[in-house]
Amino acid sequence: MVELPLPPVERVRPGLWSIPVPIPNNPLRYVLVYAFETEKGPYLVDAGWNTDEAFDELCRGLVTAGFDIGDVQGVLVTHIHPDHYGLAGRIREASGAWVALHPADAALVHDRYEEPKPLVERMGELLMRAGAPEEEVQSLKGASMPVLPFVVTTHPDVLLEDGDKPEVPGWDLVSVWTPGHTAGHLCFYERDLRLMLSGDHVLPRITPNISVNPQAENPLVDYLASLDKVAEFETDEVLPAHEHRFVGLQARVNELKAHHEERFGEVIDAIESGKDTAWAITAQMRWSRSWDRINGWMRRAALGEALAHIRVLEARGVVRQLDGEPVRWEVVKKP
Repeated sequence: MVELPLPPVERVRPGLWSIPVPIPNNPLRYVLVYAFETEKGPYLVDAGWNTDEAFDELCRGLVTAGFDIGDVQGVLVTHIHPDHYGLAGRIREASGAWVALHPADAALVHDRYEEPKPLVERMGELLMRAGAPEEEVQSLKGASMPVLPFVVTTHPDVLLEDGDKPEVPGWDLVSVWTPGHTAGHLCFYERDLRLMLSGDHVLPRITPNISVNPQAENPLVDYLASLDKVAEFETDEVLPAHEHRFVGLQARVNELKAHHEERFGEVIDAIESGKDTAWAITAQMRWSRSWDRINGWMRRAALGEALAHIRVLEARGVVRQLDGEPVRWEVVKKP
């Protein structure tokens, strides 16, 4: 298969650059790192995976924008997934830049990246309760561990709460806490230019993975509320972390909400057809490919998404758990 070239480094506004940084062996292909010019040096939103290729591409992109990696003053990380957070520690080592996260994601760093074994075991317990076969539990509970080398584990120097103004001289940035994709996901709104840097919260074509996992009990409730939150901002253009820039934030929010309502319907249909465990429900839902062609981490992510929808329906009083293990579900009322 021919590998497509990365998009070009772009000056998207005076003093604001978009730098594509490659993601290894991933259909998303790249994360868009945004660089804000200041008199002190550039401030970055997100960092990329910790690979030599990604670091070199980031360095080249900064040179195109007129800077050196050693000039970087700060890294505002939208969330702690490896394609956003992985290079932050390496950038700090090269430049002395501070690294910023929301406190809710900062609290997850140790269990996720430094001492992950207990988290792996908790994931196994979740899979068992969801009705996964024993052989699937053993293969899937550690499915995310291969990404560990792509992260330079670092703890933030700066914690950004909802509404905080990051120290980026000359820019009117505000942090917007948008939990869902992770507990501490942040968007950044530039008020003068009416730009929303949306991270993985709102993407132009695909829907972000919103998964129940041992560190996220009911993330879809948070995500849907966070969609409404960002839709209230007057936004001329959205700068996401993947795919491409786009206009029409409110319209895209409406599309995402409608997508999740359709997924709720799929869950109800599956339960009413006799698929009463989360594992069986997941296998009957519609995915980008057939269930038997979904493997590894993607299979676990699909289960997490299905569970997220089930738990919202439980909170709405539409479905309820039955006693026993694995957990089984029944529909108690139509939404």
